[in-house]
Amino acid sequence: MCGRLALTTPPDAVRDFFDYTDRPNFPPRYNIAPTQPIATVRYEYGSRRFHLVRWGLIPSWVKDPSDFTLLINARAETAAEKPSFRAAMRHHRCLIPASGFYEWRRTSEGKQPFWIRPADGDVMAFAGLWDTWSDPDGGDMDTGAILTIQSNRMMSEIHHRMPVIVKPDAFETWLDTANVETREAKKMFVPIDDDYLVATPISTRVNKVVNDDADIQNPVDVGETGAKLNESSKPGSRQDDSQLDLF
Repeated sequence: MCGRLALTTPPDAVRDFFDYTDRPNFPPRYNIAPTQPIATVRYEYGSRRFHLVRWGLIPSWVKDPSDFTLLINARAETAAEKPSFRAAMRHHRCLIPASGFYEWRRTSEGKQPFWIRPADGDVMAFAGLWDTWSDPDGGDMDTGAILTIQSNRMMSEIHHRMPVIVKPDAFETWLDTANVETREAKKMFVPIDDDYLVATPISTRVNKVVNDDADIQNPVDVGETGAKLNESSKPGSRQDDSQLDLF
C-alpha cells in the first residue's frame, strides 16, 4: 500500500534523475494525498515527458467516477488481469517520482506513522499506471495509480505491502510500451533490496492533509511503543489491507 507520498527534491534534480525533456517548476510537497496531483514520467514520441495526473486512477470506460472506487494503488501481482488496470499495463505505464512515502504500522495504541525514503539519494521512482477519462462534455482528465508488491524484509516490519520501486537502469524497459509487452514488464515486480530504504517514526501530524510542511518528517522517539510495534509485526498479527484506511 502507498497512501501518502512526498516530492521535495528540487525540480532540476528530479529532471536529471528521470531525464525527461520538459522543465517544470513545482514547489516541494511534503504530504501528497489521494485525489491530489502527482508527477508522472511517460515515454512519448521518442522521449520521456513530465505530466501531472490526479492520484486515483479512473479507467477510460467508467461512465460515472462518483460511483467508482478510488484506485490509488494497483496490486502488481494481478494488475495485468484486472479490468481496471489491464489496458494501462499494456499501453499506459509510467514512473512516479517521489522523495519518499509514508506508511502506518498498527499498534495497540493506534497507528504509528513512518517516513520512508531512499537510504542513499533524494528521489526514487515508483512503477505507475495512468489513463485518460473523458466526461460527457468532452473534458479529459489524466489519472494514475501506484503499483504495489509484497513488502521486503525491512518494510514488512511496518506494513505487508509497498510500492514497486524501479531503478534507473530499468526505466526504459518499463516505459517502452511499444516494444516491451506486459509479460516482460511484469518481471520487474519484485520487492526492492532490503537496504534500499530507511524508515523513521514521525508524529501523527502527517495524518492531516493540511499539514504539508517539512516538520511532519521530523523523527519522534517512540519509546516503549517500539516494543509494541515489534510485537504487532509478528506472524499471525492482524494486517490492514485497506487502500484508504490510513488512521
